[in-house]
Amino acid sequence: MEIERTDGRTQYQLRPLACSRSSLNRAHGSATWSQGDTKVIAAVYGPKAGTNKNENPEKACIEVIWKPKTGQVGKSEKEYEMILKRTLQSICILTINPNTTTSVILQVVNDDGALLPCAINAACLALVDAGIPLKHLAVSVCCCLAETGDVLLDPTKKEENTMKAFVYLVFPNSISSVVQQGSSTPDKPMEHGIITSVTHGVLSVENYFRCLERGQAATAKLSNFLRNKLQSRLPSDLPVDS
Repeated sequence: MEIERTDGRTQYQLRPLACSRSSLNRAHGSATWSQGDTKVIAAVYGPKAGTNKNENPEKACIEVIWKPKTGQVGKSEKEYEMILKRTLQSICILTINPNTTTSVILQVVNDDGALLPCAINAACLALVDAGIPLKHLAVSVCCCLAETGDVLLDPTKKEENTMKAFVYLVFPNSISSVVQQGSSTPDKPMEHGIITSVTHGVLSVENYFRCLERGQAATAKLSNFLRNKLQSRLPSDLPVDS
């Protein structure tokens, strides 16, 4: 029996998606991404000369700054910054602009669930808008496990608060890759790979793989949505595979 959701969606249905690029005039690249009522603005500044302390000067550095809608930055926000930094570093080509720092600032406009995946999607689009060299695109989704054992995708805030566990998943875009022309890095999207996985709550191995399967299936819609948005305003140095 399929679980009933308060907003009328099926358990594997994503909320309406919306995004825009070049949302901020003074940033080198920016994007707004929303999933339902969850909305995040990402701004990219750089690359600028020099790297932060304890960073490898032979590679480019990615700096992530999280700005909550209200209040001060706490433990969860610092965790988000760390997850975002590791995720973005894994998709950026860090050898092209060594000894530079690119700052990615995430501003939370509204949080109605699945906030981190929304922020990751916004950051990825903002990097493209800034022309930062990427190995491939990435899309993120949240999968929840209800007390009944059902898996739900893209939960609202109310649903998140009642879930037994949830998983944030980031997958490479299996439809297209973005590599700057002239780069020596081969175009190899990891079609069956996973970039980032973060779990909260009690989750068995079996249920984790159920979430993984549903999350990977859902990224096809996210990948199509992202690709269509890029094609609608595609810079000449960002080729899209046919």
